[in-house]
Amino acid sequence: MSGSTYGKLFTFTTWGESHGKALGVVVDGCPAGIPLCEEDIQIFLDRRKPGQSRYTTKRAEDDAVEILSGVFEGRTTGTPISMVVFNKDQRSGDYSEIASYYRPGHADYGFDAKYGFRDYRGGGRSSGRETIGRVAAGAVAMKILSALGIEVHAYAEEIGGIRCETADLSLCTENPFYMPDQRAAERVQKLAKEQMAAKDSMGGIIACLVRHMPAGIGEPVFEKLDANLSKALFSIGAVKGVEIGDGFAAARNSGSGNNDPFLPPDSGAPLPAAQPACCSGSKLPYADLCIKKASNHAGGILGGLSDGSDIFIRAAVKPTPSIAREQQTVTREGRPVTVSIKGRHDPMIVPRAVVVVEAMTAVTLVDMLFAGMTSRMDSVCRFFGRTQSHSEQ
Repeated sequence: MSGSTYGKLFTFTTWGESHGKALGVVVDGCPAGIPLCEEDIQIFLDRRKPGQSRYTTKRAEDDAVEILSGVFEGRTTGTPISMVVFNKDQRSGDYSEIASYYRPGHADYGFDAKYGFRDYRGGGRSSGRETIGRVAAGAVAMKILSALGIEVHAYAEEIGGIRCETADLSLCTENPFYMPDQRAAERVQKLAKEQMAAKDSMGGIIACLVRHMPAGIGEPVFEKLDANLSKALFSIGAVKGVEIGDGFAAARNSGSGNNDPFLPPDSGAPLPAAQPACCSGSKLPYADLCIKKASNHAGGILGGLSDGSDIFIRAAVKPTPSIAREQQTVTREGRPVTVSIKGRHDPMIVPRAVVVVEAMTAVTLVDMLFAGMTSRMDSVCRFFGRTQSHSEQ
C-alpha cells in the first residue's frame, strides 16, 4: 500500500490497523534541539482517545504513547522520531459478521475492488484509529509552531445542524463536544440523546483558526498553501468538504464585497465583529512594515500564499456510518441483505476529530514553513552567517 507518508521536508508515515497489535508513526525532518517527551504527545492523544463520554465509543483504550527513537535527554536529535501506541481492548469478534457484506458508508467495497482482500476488523487502515499517528505527528509539529509564535486552534463549530453563535475557545473543554458555545453544546447534548435512542448518528463542521502566521508562506502554483491544507484535511477519513475563509459563500458575493482592502501599517483599524477570524497583521521578515487588511474573506490566504492575516478553515465531517439502525446492503456475492452494525461506535465523530484537524493543519504549516526558508537568497545567507554581496542583490 502506498500513500501512508505525508509531507516533503517535514514528513510522517503512519502504520498499523484498528485491531492489529499496535499503531504508530515515524516523523522525519524534525530539527534537533526541540524539548520533547511522551507527555507532550499524550496531551494531544488524550483529546482523541475513545471512552471520554457517553457520546464517544466505549472502547476502553488509554492510547499511551511510547517514543522509541529520535529523542535523547529530553530533546529531539534530528533523526527520525518513532512512536507507538499498543491496542489493548480490540474485540475483533464483534466484526466477524462484517466479512460477508459491505457496510453502507464504509470503504469495504473499495478495498475489495482494489486489493481483492480487506481487513474487516474495524476497518483496518480505513479506521479512524489510524489517526493516532497523525495526532502524534501533529503534537511534534505544534512544538515547532509554538517556538515560532504560531498558534493553531480547532473546535466544533456545528454538530447535527446546531451551530455555535459565539466562539469563546476557553469553553471548548467545558463540554463533551469541544464547542466554544455552551448553549449550543446543551442543544447538541439533547439532540445526541435523541439520535442515540433512534440508533442513528450525527455529522458536523470543525473550524480551525491559525494565528500569527507570517506572510508569504506557500507556493503560487501546484503547492499552494490552501491546496495543501485542503488535501491534508480531505485525507481525514470522515471529511467530505473543506472551506478556506468565506469558502462557498464567496461564490455568492461580488468582487467589491469579497475583496479584503489592505490598510497602512499604522491604521490600527479593527476587523468587523462579524468576521469569524481576526487579522493580527504580519511583520514582513525583511521590511519594517506590518500590512493589515480591513476584512478577512480570503481566510488568510491569497494566490496560494499566506497574507499575514489569521488563517480560517472549515472541514465538513459526515455522520458516523456505523449505526445500529437497520440498513440495506449486499454481500460480497451481490445478494441483498438487511444489516445492523454491531460493535462499539461513536454516535458522532466530530468531538474526537477536532484534534485530528488541528494536527493535520499543524504538520502542513510546518512543512511549508520549512520549504519557504529557501525562497530568498538573503535568508539563505543569513542562515549560514554570510552577507550577500552587492553584485548578487
